[in-house]
Order: sequence, then structure tokens, then C-alpha cells
Amino acid sequence: MTATSPDPTGLPYHRMARYSPHHRWWRPLLGTVVLVVGSVLVTGILYALVDGIGWAAGYPELPDGGTDFGPIANTGLDLAFIALDLPLVLLVVLWLGRRPAGTVASVIGRPRWGWLGWCLLAAVPPMVLLPVVAGFLPGDEGDGGGSDVWAGWQTFLVSLAMLAVLVPLQSAAEEYVFRGWLLQAAGAYLRSPWLAVLPQAVLFAAAHGWGTPWGFADLLVFGVAAGLLTIRTGGLEASMALHALNNLLAFGVSAAYVDGLASDETAADASWQLALIDMASVLLFAAIVLRLARRRHPQHLSAPPPEPTYAPPQGAYWPYGQVPGAYGSGAYGPYPQQPGAPWPYPQQPGGHGVYAPPPGAPWPYAPPQGNPGPYPPPAPNATVPGPAAARGAASGAAASSSTAPGAAPGPVGPSPAVLGGASSFAASGSAAPGAAPGPAVPGDAHSPDGTSPAAPGDALSPDGISPAAPAPAEPSFQQPGGAQES
Repeated sequence: MTATSPDPTGLPYHRMARYSPHHRWWRPLLGTVVLVVGSVLVTGILYALVDGIGWAAGYPELPDGGTDFGPIANTGLDLAFIALDLPLVLLVVLWLGRRPAGTVASVIGRPRWGWLGWCLLAAVPPMVLLPVVAGFLPGDEGDGGGSDVWAGWQTFLVSLAMLAVLVPLQSAAEEYVFRGWLLQAAGAYLRSPWLAVLPQAVLFAAAHGWGTPWGFADLLVFGVAAGLLTIRTGGLEASMALHALNNLLAFGVSAAYVDGLASDETAADASWQLALIDMASVLLFAAIVLRLARRRHPQHLSAPPPEPTYAPPQGAYWPYGQVPGAYGSGAYGPYPQQPGAPWPYPQQPGGHGVYAPPPGAPWPYAPPQGNPGPYPPPAPNATVPGPAAARGAASGAAASSSTAPGAAPGPVGPSPAVLGGASSFAASGSAAPGAAPGPAVPGDAHSPDGTSPAAPGDALSPDGISPAAPAPAEPSFQQPGGAQES
């Protein structure tokens, strides 16, 4: 298993308790208390339940008050109750540590099965050497404290089957507790790997009971070596491999003899000869794994820890929070938006611009359909009057057009001159028949009725009263950008 070079900004294994944006100084302490209390409560409740079942079934009682189900069943129950600490550790890491549960297995957040296989191969030579050398010790120190009578193949094979299933789980649970949670809890406060491994090593030796000083020293060496290998390789694979094979060897030798599994002796009760041999095998395993790690390069630093995040108030908008679906699911920016509406505000279908106009409103809110420019077009078949003739270039006076008798009066109001000409407006309309004539301007020629002056060169209408109006011009509309359409 070859790994790429880890990011130097990552964390080593013993500092993985800080691999969380929610890390606080009190979380490792509270998690340790919950783990210890929870393990004691779960184990006590299960033992009480099993003892009650055994008492009801009529099984004999052990000297310590427990139920005697037989050496194989009793050993299996002990291993199974210890194995229950494994899910308990994962729950504490997830709930109280506020980080992924896999970060207690390795720096990549999960067990590395390939590297575990290499570590199992590395543990084979020391575990073969240990019983061979122990067999030459006086007093048969390797018999597990039981009798010298062979247990028989049937009992031995049943014991091996039970041990093959439960010992790896029991060993993994102990590694997750001591080299996992406790090592990372100490590393949350201690940067030095040497200082971080000491608390868990002492607790690991004490958990096996107070036997001989040599046995305690053997367990202490095991805890320190396993902790340093865990930090160097970035995970629990090496320590789990050594622990599982060591326990399989110890329980397997005990299972070969009658009442061998019923013995209360542990590694803490080892003699000085057996303790020295066991320490030598642990150091040999550590040397093999370190050499293997230099060739296989397992990742020993994590990825950069995630940045801290802050929870916004309930329903707060950007920059604190965002409504669901923002930036791509019906909302744009900090404000909610209807599907299909243009940026950045909601709009009714068919609207123009960014505001929703009332129905029928003229531009700039919503132009009528088909309008080529910014102004509303005239009604169909409407007549637009043309510009009146100018009455003098210098004065720019308004000229008037009279209404024929009996005709409907035209629209009253200013009419703009043709684009590009002088700006002149027709300011007045002619008087109705019977109205008082206006004052005559000296020098002006009068129309035949004597009421309105006739402009020089104006043609008279057929009735001889008013000058004929010029033909109406086609309406013109100005396009955006100065283009004109007629």
C-alpha cells in the first residue's frame, strides 16, 4: 500500500481530536468520563442479566458469585463484553468529539485494510519466535496456568473457533480505547508523541490487574511501542495486528489444556523470563513495521482540518444564511425568486423591465404587443393632423386653421413641426359662424367674409370662406437610436 505524500498542514494521529471545527478543550475530558462510565454500566448490566439467566437455568455458581457456564462459554462472554467497547468508542467520537468516527481508526478516516494485511504478516515472525523460546523456560510458563492434561481435539477446535471470532473483536476494542480514544485525548493537549503515549500505556497496564512488576513492565512496553507505531504509521492497524495475534497465541495455548481457559492469570502475572521474551518480540515487531513503513509509505498525516463554520440565526439571509434553493433552485442571491423570473426581482409574465406593471399600463412599464418603439402606437384607422404652415420665419407666430361649417372640430392642441424644421405650433382655432370678428391687423388681406385674414398665397376653400388646409401627412414615429419610420 503506497500512499502519496501527505499534506504538511495536516495533523498526526495523536492530534486528531482537533480534527473538528467544533473542538473545545473540555470535549476530550468529558468523552473519557462518558466512555469509562458507559463501559462499566453496560458491562455490569450484561453480567447481571447473564447471571440471572444462569441462576434461573440452574447453572452452578463461581467463587466470585458469577454463573459457571463452562470455561469456553465464560471466556466467550468475557471477550464479547470487552468487544462492546468498540461501538461505544465510535459513538463517543461521533457525538462528543463532533468529528467523523473513522478518524479514530486512521488519519484518512477509515481502516486501511491493505496496510492491516502487511502488519499481520509482520507480526507472524515474532509470534512464532515467542512460544518456541518460551518452551525452553523451566516450569512450563507457557501453559497458561492450567493443568498439563490435553483437552482433546473436539474441545480444542471448539475453543479455537470461538477465539478466532471474538479475540480480534476484543483486541480491536482495546486498541480503539487505549491507542485510539485515550491517545488522541492526551494528544489534544500534548504535542509531543512521547508524552502523548505515556498516559494510555500506564492505563493499559493497570487495566490488566496488578501482578508481578515484570508483568506490569511488559504491558507498559507493549503500550508505548504500540502507541508510537500508531503515530508513526497514522493508524491502529499495526497495534491491532500485534495485539490480536498475541492474544490468539496466549488463549490458544491455554485452550489446549484442561481448564486452561478457566485460569484467572493474565499477562500482568508473567514471570521475568516470559516478560523479557515478550518484550523482545514486541520490539522485533516494531522494527519490522518501521522498516516496512519506509518501503510502503503509509499516510501518517491527515488532510488539512476543516475550517470553523458559524451557524446563522434561524431564517437569516446572506451573508449569514441562505434560504433553501438559493443560487440555482428558484432563488437568486439573498432574496427568494419565482421560477423563471429575470434578475434580480420577481416579475409577472409578459412584463418589461424589472417591475411588474398593472394591466394595460403604457411604457416604460409594459409596451403594447407589436410596438416598434418606446411610445404607444395610434389606434387603428386614426387620422393624425399634419403641421400648420409657418407664419413668418422671424416671429414664429402661430397660424390658425378654421373649421368648415357643419364639420366636427378636430383635435385641439399643439402639433410638432416636421423633424428637422423650425419649431412652430398652431395656437388657435377659427371662430364659429356668428362670432365677433377679431381686430384686423393693418396691411393684412381679409377673407371674403371679412372675419379672418387670409395669408398671402393661401388657396380658398370651395365655400370661399376659409383657406383650404393642406393634405394630412402620414404619421411618423421615431425609432430608438434616431431612425425614423413613416
